[in-house]
Amino acid sequence: MKIQRASRAAHIPSDALLRRWARAALSRAAEVTLRYVGEAEGRRLNREYRRKDYATNVLTFIYEEKPLAGDIVICAPVVAREAKAQGKDVRAHHAHLVVHGLLHLQGMDHESSERGARDMERRERAVLARLGFEDPYRE
Repeated sequence: MKIQRASRAAHIPSDALLRRWARAALSRAAEVTLRYVGEAEGRRLNREYRRKDYATNVLTFIYEEKPLAGDIVICAPVVAREAKAQGKDVRAHHAHLVVHGLLHLQGMDHESSERGARDMERRERAVLARLGFEDPYRE
């Protein structure tokens, strides 16, 4: 896994942690670039590829399914804001979004059906629990 840091936010976890979380989320070999970006790049990518004019927390770009290859883009300022607003540990939120993005890369989708959302959330909970994190959907 390649890691790129276009954002220098201090709260971005170490490369070793990011790789550990990625290995836990992947069910097969994959060529992945994990890129942390700032607000402007996050907004531009979301606008260009999803037609939504705001920076979102994570975007997944799938380039090949066999062999699995793609990019996960995480917007560091959005992660920090969301963690604070939701009363979550920022490191745990980073872990959740890495897992979330990698599950999308592997074909999981929470937007197309309720069943897909339940399946994806169940898998996120299981991976994060194995990594020692609390349920990200717990109220």
